[in-house]
Amino acid sequence: MSQPTPRIHPLIYEAQDQLRRGRITRREFMRYATLLGASVATASALAACAQPTAPAQEGAAPAEGGGAAAPAQEAAPASVQRGGTLRKAMQLQRIDHPARMSWVEAANVVRQVAEYLTLTGPDNITRPYLLERWEASDDVQTWTLYLRKGITFNNGQELTADDVIFTIGQWLDPDVGSSMLGLISYWGGMENVEKVDDYTIRLHLQSPNIAVPEHLFHYPAVILPRTFEGDFIKQPVGTGAFTLAEYAEGERAVLKARPDYWQTGVDGQPLPYLDEIIYVSIDKDAAVAAIQAGQIDSIYQPRPSDYLALKDVPGISVYSVGTAQTFVLRVRVDLEPWDDNRVRTALKKCQDREKILQLSYFGEGLVGIDAHVSPVHPEYCEQPIPAYDPEGARALLEEYAAEKGIELPLRVTLATKNDEAEPEIAQALKELAEPAGFDITLDITEPSGYWDRWTEVDLGITAWTHRPLGIMVLPLAYIADEEGKPVPWNETRWVDEEFTQKLREAERTLDLEARREIMCDIEAIMQERGPIGISYWKNVWNITRSEFQNVVAHPTSYDLLYEIWKEA
Repeated sequence: MSQPTPRIHPLIYEAQDQLRRGRITRREFMRYATLLGASVATASALAACAQPTAPAQEGAAPAEGGGAAAPAQEAAPASVQRGGTLRKAMQLQRIDHPARMSWVEAANVVRQVAEYLTLTGPDNITRPYLLERWEASDDVQTWTLYLRKGITFNNGQELTADDVIFTIGQWLDPDVGSSMLGLISYWGGMENVEKVDDYTIRLHLQSPNIAVPEHLFHYPAVILPRTFEGDFIKQPVGTGAFTLAEYAEGERAVLKARPDYWQTGVDGQPLPYLDEIIYVSIDKDAAVAAIQAGQIDSIYQPRPSDYLALKDVPGISVYSVGTAQTFVLRVRVDLEPWDDNRVRTALKKCQDREKILQLSYFGEGLVGIDAHVSPVHPEYCEQPIPAYDPEGARALLEEYAAEKGIELPLRVTLATKNDEAEPEIAQALKELAEPAGFDITLDITEPSGYWDRWTEVDLGITAWTHRPLGIMVLPLAYIADEEGKPVPWNETRWVDEEFTQKLREAERTLDLEARREIMCDIEAIMQERGPIGISYWKNVWNITRSEFQNVVAHPTSYDLLYEIWKEA
């Protein structure tokens, strides 16, 4: 029996009119239309019909992928080769419950074994993955999710709505401690999740939100079997193309190709093309020498110095992409002296953003404002870049010190990790803040030494990865739950009633221009009294040996490896 033709959401036609009048770009239209349930092919056709008055600057969107799901990467050529091993350098940290993952490295291992309902590709377009499609009500408050049929977990169990509902229950269980709890707080709880039938789930949201499909690709959101007991290393069951053969924390992970995976390649055989993936946990400096010597094939999240050292080396390919990845200078507002906005503001004034970008990242990025919204986000509201102002900072600190009856300098400790640009940022900030009256002691450790306490330190620099929408990252880190407690990833403990109200308004505002106006207010609140400083947004690279084909750089540094193949 033929499937009913999916409806085209009425808001897509409104967006088409905005595109025709040049109010939004083609890329913004494509993202908007696909979030509302249109396939990439349908959205491309509608964009072509719109004939916008302003030329599209982003280039054509990729064509709809064939097979069971649109590929994460560009379509592989017909001459793909099967077999071989990809060896990648990446820190291997503790993994237990996937819903609790708080770093991409863990997710890169897990995502080879377990999968997501949706997939946001390197082009920032979200496509169905374990879902066949989705539909949103006219007010985008009710979402119907249609699962693909015939997908099995690697234990032979069929994927059904019961597994999805079980997984959602894990996300929304405060005892699990998932960041999904804050991200999808607008869902309102499990009572708003309906099982329609064995392959259909309906979400009855507390408040409208267009970003539901992108939230389903947040990296802790892998779908687990309903038999999952809480430890993925002990029970590595998923629907993905690889199985976990070995995991030694801090040493290595070995993944083996699964012979009965549900997706097929261009040769008509089950993916993946590779036989094996091996992650090895080695120092970044050692990784550069190892890839040059052919001992490894790829490096996770290379530093600018790695990029400069390897970009012209024969046999090594470099792929780059601009992102919303950043290093967040953040404080705990529930602890002195950071509970006083004068001290927070003084610290932010100590950022010479251009200098920090040059010293720590060789200028490979865009300077930022002190709000967690990037210029790559469609709703970003352009603001003047704050100037380095040690005199203004010192005046605020002197006022604070006089009130508290203390002497300057104000002595504080800044904690962070050492595997990316954080040490250079920390050292630069220490020197830049000294004239303002700060005496900063640096506490710089190996990554595990920071990630084990990243939500607890009173002053830190935390690496945050890319999200395709500004309204996606903010509820992860800057709001409270229904009981008024900061959500799990709210490392600053900052909760602001006006900010939260504006964020909820932005989430239910579908018109991009109107949402951008609200974002202007959100950014202003964060700059005026928020808990963070952002010196810059960084470029990222994928550095891989050239014999591996169909490789792209993902803005979130996600490893999408099913369709990578190795030349013999």
